[in-house]
Amino acid sequence: MDLALLRTFVTVHRAGSFTRAAALLGLSQPAVTSQIRTLERQLGRPLFLRQARGVTPTTIGDELAHKAAPHLDALVEITETGLDDESSLRTLHLAGPPEFTAERALPALTELTGEDGQGFALRASFGNAEETLEGLAAGHHDLAISTARPRGALLTASTLCDEEHVLVAAPSWADQLGSGEAVKSVPGVKHAPAFEDVPVVEVHESLPFVSRYWAAVFDSRPAAPGTVVVPDLRAVLACAVAGAGLAVLPRYLCAVALDRGDVVALHEPTVPPLRTYFLVVRTGTLAMPHIARAHEWLLRAAADWC
Repeated sequence: MDLALLRTFVTVHRAGSFTRAAALLGLSQPAVTSQIRTLERQLGRPLFLRQARGVTPTTIGDELAHKAAPHLDALVEITETGLDDESSLRTLHLAGPPEFTAERALPALTELTGEDGQGFALRASFGNAEETLEGLAAGHHDLAISTARPRGALLTASTLCDEEHVLVAAPSWADQLGSGEAVKSVPGVKHAPAFEDVPVVEVHESLPFVSRYWAAVFDSRPAAPGTVVVPDLRAVLACAVAGAGLAVLPRYLCAVALDRGDVVALHEPTVPPLRTYFLVVRTGTLAMPHIARAHEWLLRAAADWC
């Protein structure tokens, strides 16, 4: 059986689409369709059910993928390891949310860059979860950091870490609210004390961070609209320090400002809201040494981020 046909088959199986598989393989869609038909003729069985949006594997298709995919991935690993010598510096393409990627992932991965035969060149791009996962699926990235767990067989996700969200504001706002200390949650009481009168600093008009915090802690929606809206959490922190209003921020991002007293925590919930990050790759690409090394390195580094 032609290995090229099997490679195309496994790619279609993981992608769930001839069109997406063609883009990943660098082939035209008719070429992919032709290869799948050839393989189906050789086996005498249909491998996929064609649908309006993509394809669904038949029972035979699932069985063949289960048997063939590990061996094809192993062949890729052998090939890639053989090519990974001192003269070839691979490039790792990473995508993720701007703040977390800049503050956490990139400093960790910088240790792996270089020309020592084990390192790689590094390229990064920023985007939201939907953008980064779409780019990864299309083959534009090698690794993606996402706050959404992907569905389907094309992408494989590992839990990276959880981040705690903190409700903060400049000390002047805490003074106006009548307390220099964080208000503690009272069991059974789910209201936002006097916070409704404080202006809000956020990354989007929909108030994603504040709304998530209010829903988790107060079981309600914030009443105040966004007073300052800037599309970067680091800018949100700067505005909060300047006294523009309250903000909900990841603890890792505002920890230094909290220690210095530039901002204070306005509230101390019984259970702090958390958000999970996932490290995502296209299924099978961990056979490539530079991707596997970066993946393992980030998972190890994340143990100290939680």
